[in-house]
Formats: sequence, C-alpha cells, structure tokens
Amino acid sequence: MKNIALRTAVAVCVAGVLSLGAMATASADDTIVLRVGYGNNPGEPFDLGCHKWQELIEQRSGGKMKIELYPSSQLGSKDDVMDQMVAGEPVCTLTDGAFFYDRGVKDMGIVFGPYLFDTWEQAFKLNDSQWFKDQAKLVAEKAHLQIIGADWKYGARHTLTTKPVNKVEDFKGMKVRVPTNNIQVKGFEVLGATPTPMALGEVYTSLQQGTIDGVENPLAVLYNGKFHEVAKYLLLDGHVFNITNIVVGTDFYNSLTDEQKKILVETCHEAAMYQNKIVEDSEADIIAKFKAEGVTVLDPSAEFKKSLVETSKKFYTLPDFKDWTPGLYDTVKKAMN
Repeated sequence: MKNIALRTAVAVCVAGVLSLGAMATASADDTIVLRVGYGNNPGEPFDLGCHKWQELIEQRSGGKMKIELYPSSQLGSKDDVMDQMVAGEPVCTLTDGAFFYDRGVKDMGIVFGPYLFDTWEQAFKLNDSQWFKDQAKLVAEKAHLQIIGADWKYGARHTLTTKPVNKVEDFKGMKVRVPTNNIQVKGFEVLGATPTPMALGEVYTSLQQGTIDGVENPLAVLYNGKFHEVAKYLLLDGHVFNITNIVVGTDFYNSLTDEQKKILVETCHEAAMYQNKIVEDSEADIIAKFKAEGVTVLDPSAEFKKSLVETSKKFYTLPDFKDWTPGLYDTVKKAMN
C-alpha cells in the first residue's frame, strides 16, 4: 500500500510537466492519440470492444482522434498504466472499485466485494445511481482518474483451479491469483484461501510451476489465457458481477475540448454495447469449450452457493475497511435495489 501511495504521490508531482508535454505533442499535429493498455489477450471480448472503439472514435472525429491498442500488458500492469495517467500521459485502461480503493477512494472498493450482487441488473443499477456518480467525482479529484465509461460488462468472475473445489473448506490454504488490490485479497481470505496478487501475464507459468493453485476471472479471460491447459477445475461461483470502468487521467481529459470529450465518452459507450453483446453470446460456448478440452465444470448447488455467500459476509465487517463510510453496505444495497 505504501508503494502505491508513493508512486501516486511522485506521479502527481510531475504531472504538470508531463501533461504539458503530452498536450504540446497533441497540438503539434492537431491529432489526439490515446494509448489503451490492458492485460487481456487479442480476441477476448474486451479486446474486440476496444477495436470497435478504435474504429468509432476515428470515424466520429474525422481522424482527429485516434486510439492505439496495447493488449497483453504491453504498457505494463494496470497499476503501471494508471500511474502513467496520473503523470499526465495520454493513456487509458480498464479498472474498477477495488483499485480505486487502493488509490484513496475507499467507498468504491465495496463494488468488488464478494457476492455483493445477485444479478447483473443490480450491478448496472448501482453504476447508474447518484451514489456512483458522487464516487466518480471523488475518483477524479482524489485519484486523478476520470471515468469515461462505466457500462462495460466484463463478465461474472469465476475460479479455475488445479484441485477441485466442492465445498467452502476446499479453499483453505489454496493459493489463488488475484489482481494487485487489497479488496480482492481480503475477498478470498475470508474463504480461507491464500490470495496471491500478481499480473495476469505471470499466471500461466505460475500455475504450471505450482506457485499458485488457481486464478479467478471472467470465463473469456480464463479461456483465452489458456490457463485451463494447466488447471482443470472450473467453479462457476460468480463471486463478482464485474462491470469494468474505462479511465483516463484527469489532466488528459481536461486538456480536451468539450466536443472531444463528448466524442470520447459517446464512442466508449457505443463500444461497450458492442462488447457486452459479445460477452453475453459467448459464455455458453466457452463453457462448452472448457468441457471439450478436459475441464471439470462445477455449477455449485444452491446449498454450496449459500455457504459461499454466508462465509463471505464477514468481508463487509472486516476491521480492514473501517475507513468506509458508516452504513456503506446498506447504502449501496438500497441504491442497487
């Protein structure tokens, strides 16, 4: 946590110099170029959505706004890319409340809490609520990140492991890869697992070598990462209904004209609708592919799912999150229902 805070503080200090340089570069040829970096591999729904966004923004702007795509963590980890944003660079990535929590907007962390949502409708309703809008303002002010899209359906997050998980107790001691944020670490700790934060690009080798026992992510990410070649048990636990946020740095965003901001946000939304349809249409096919390639797929029984939900409830009262606004859980539940 201290390293993240230090990196962010340093980035803020140099933001003025770097952002002026980035703006000067953009104005020199009158073309805005935004670099979008993400850990997803080519061909995944998010990557396909980004290609659509690339096409839409160039069309709408008459070629005056362009997107360059950097899949497979080519620009670094999610935290690396966000640090670049804070420093004024014209870069973009996908992120979520768990990372916003680590960057000072504490209440946003709850949206990535385990089993918070029962349905996608609840998740989308929360993102459209006044509570979320107020939090987004804090993200811009405190984390220096501007949310330009909050409607990309990343997918329900499931767990792929090297050993079967048939009951909550099977998680005990299991080393599960999670993204590099505190919320998801604690979300798996309450199940008895040993969460292991690491970049997505390190997962395949770590599973192969036995450094970790599992990885959680949406189905498309798990399949396209080929993790099932070295981990043969898929638990459809749906511990998070993951709507991802598309973010740029506030310095970059504020350097745009009102018309450029409108094009950026509207094309991001259009690309989200395109990507969401791909996610919805692909999930049954991906599960069938997992099964065809030797993966044991477990859809937990109602009893097992209830035990997962009940065990995870203590997450929302952990002393680690005493910095949440009092009554936050009830506030968020009211906003989504």
